[in-house]
Amino acid sequence: MAIAGLGAAELVELALLLVLVGAASGFLAGIFGIGGGAVLVPVFYECFRLAGVPLEVRMPLCIGTSLAIIIPTSIASFRAHYKRGAVDMEILKLWWLPVVIGVIAGSVTARYAPERLFKIVFVCVAWSAAVRLFLARDNWKFGDVMPTGPLMRVYGFFIGLLSTLMGVGGGLFANLLMTFYGRPIHQAVATSSALAVLISIPGAIGYVYAGWPAAARFPDVAALQPPLALGYVSLIGAILAMPTTLLTAPLGVKAAHALSKRQLEVAFACYLFVVGGRFVVSLLSGQ
Repeated sequence: MAIAGLGAAELVELALLLVLVGAASGFLAGIFGIGGGAVLVPVFYECFRLAGVPLEVRMPLCIGTSLAIIIPTSIASFRAHYKRGAVDMEILKLWWLPVVIGVIAGSVTARYAPERLFKIVFVCVAWSAAVRLFLARDNWKFGDVMPTGPLMRVYGFFIGLLSTLMGVGGGLFANLLMTFYGRPIHQAVATSSALAVLISIPGAIGYVYAGWPAAARFPDVAALQPPLALGYVSLIGAILAMPTTLLTAPLGVKAAHALSKRQLEVAFACYLFVVGGRFVVSLLSGQ
């Protein structure tokens, strides 16, 4: 992460912000089963903007760093939900391979896609999900049981693909999909935490790969290559935010199981609407 132009006090403020956002990310990973990336990406975007990271690489750097941090967070969240017996292992058996293939496809896309694409995907998916959750009705269903054939594998592929382009752990999509087939949201959240493990590890590796040639594609190599980064993964961001995610993920799991179905849906919808709005502002302002 570039630090040119920042004084000591500003650097300390940025460091504290990254530590705090790590704590928020871990808590939300537990409560929503989303891996925490939908918190990390918007906040990293502001941190990297203040630190002088160029616009051309800022959004993929946020997403890659988010995926790296999600790795331990998602593992901690999954273990906590698994101990409660809430994870649907049969769905995981159907989804794991197409999800990983989708992650690989998303990583390849990240290598060549323009910066605006990541924001557009984030906003469209986050706001669509928020509307669905706000207006949720028990009769809004795709069916009464989850499919088991090719359609299920198609779902898995797109969960992996879109999650990698958004920098989230897959819970956003899996939660919605499972509830559309009548699964309880608590079970959907728990199963999504396992998907975050499958998505974050290959996703982070993919963004390291995608970011290696980034500087070479732009004329001002020195300005666009973020220091202390592996490809599109900021080591500074990961080191500062990662520890607190592990401390707060189990607390989020406890909170999720204490909330009612409707309370969990509304809280998730409000959160998605707010973070999506930040990127609408960014798209309109070009910052």
